[in-house]
Amino acid sequence: MAQFDYFVVFAEMRTGSNFLETNLNAFDGIACHGEAFNPHFIGYPNRDDALGVTQAARDADPKQLLREVRKAPGLNGFRYFHDHDPRILDRILDDPKCAKIVLTRNPVDSYVSWKIAQATGQWKLTDAKARKDGKAEFVADEFAEHLSALQNFQVMLLNRLQTSGQTAFYVAYEDLQSLDVMNGLAAWLGSDARLEALDKSLKVQNPSALSDKVSNFGQMTEALTGLDSFNLTRTPNFEPRRGAAVPTYHASETAPLLYLPVRGGPSDPVLQWLRDLDKSADAAPASKLSQNDLREWMRDHTGHRSFSVLRHPLVRAHAVFCHRILNIGQGGYGGIRTTLNKRYKMPLPADPAASDYDKVAHRAAFAAFLGFLKTNLAGQTGVRVDPDWASQSKIIEGFAEFVLPDRLMRQDTVAHELAELAVAVGIDAPPALKSPSADAPYALADIYDAEIEGLARAAYGRDYLMFGFSDWTPT
Repeated sequence: MAQFDYFVVFAEMRTGSNFLETNLNAFDGIACHGEAFNPHFIGYPNRDDALGVTQAARDADPKQLLREVRKAPGLNGFRYFHDHDPRILDRILDDPKCAKIVLTRNPVDSYVSWKIAQATGQWKLTDAKARKDGKAEFVADEFAEHLSALQNFQVMLLNRLQTSGQTAFYVAYEDLQSLDVMNGLAAWLGSDARLEALDKSLKVQNPSALSDKVSNFGQMTEALTGLDSFNLTRTPNFEPRRGAAVPTYHASETAPLLYLPVRGGPSDPVLQWLRDLDKSADAAPASKLSQNDLREWMRDHTGHRSFSVLRHPLVRAHAVFCHRILNIGQGGYGGIRTTLNKRYKMPLPADPAASDYDKVAHRAAFAAFLGFLKTNLAGQTGVRVDPDWASQSKIIEGFAEFVLPDRLMRQDTVAHELAELAVAVGIDAPPALKSPSADAPYALADIYDAEIEGLARAAYGRDYLMFGFSDWTPT
């Protein structure tokens, strides 16, 4: 009796997953069906279905496609990335009849490859003559997010396999060129088929050294100096677990104050307040800290106080909608925006600055977004639950992996609460808190009514209940 009914390749963009899939498909009786649960397409771009299941049918019930994968002739599988449909993840992780293949690559290499692909528009190469030259620009904050997402997902996979008594077949990017490893993978999957040579139809796109592929290589090496090299070259790793939110915390250099930001909240003015606090000592708040770094900070700042700032759920949802979904420039979520337009029929404008996008259209689009949030937060969509709109109660719970804020402030009272907290830790003349930037192109007050409030309550009922929020009052 076969050990496995189907398989999944856990990978990420630019890790060599296309090459691995090509060679898996070269074995008789093995078939990999692309990114079957990518929320933006099904299997491969420009395909209408996978194994006879349409994208619309999969979005309505992802288990339908999983059933087709299991019963297809031979041993079938698919590639799964950390931002694919979360509704299917528990089912495949908990199923011992699903073979788990984990493909990893040095995160710096995968990030640089991704940046070059973005710059050139070339995501696959089958003919070296068609290769497009390009260089990556290293952006430290962007890489930190990239690294955090990869590590968090890999640690989660490792822990789930450990606690369920399963094991995976780990393949490094460098292993993909080994015929012996590929044949060993086939044997592990239970196949008797063997390859005599690897498929060479896909070519390595950027074989040169990193120094030749990154336009600001000096800045990159400086930015990476403080990172643990083991985290960069080996995933998963077996060092002590690190709380996912710790690198986002901000610790004052001059005062015993630690800020735990809630994404989607009024973080910019609070961070500026911390900067102004430290400016008198020519310092700046420390961020992107490891747990050990933060513990050291705590030891050095006896009597430290940690705090976070809550925002009314409706105000937060509108700010995120304007900044992440409406915004077609820097900071906007272009991929999710496209999916919301196409798959969820959200009436989003091509250009929110256009004259025909009035308050009526803005209200309709925002109301549709609130309706989407209700299903998204309930795990009923294929789109990730982004930290910008995740429930604040869930984010606060996540802080508990390392430290809970000993003070939760509200946006409408944060100015005097910060001043009060500063005085409590010995700061006699704390800086003033600036106001957050206004939402654009329209303010929440321009479209607010009881229906909008009701939609927000339907999406964020737990936040309203846990933190005692009343209906929002326009000012």
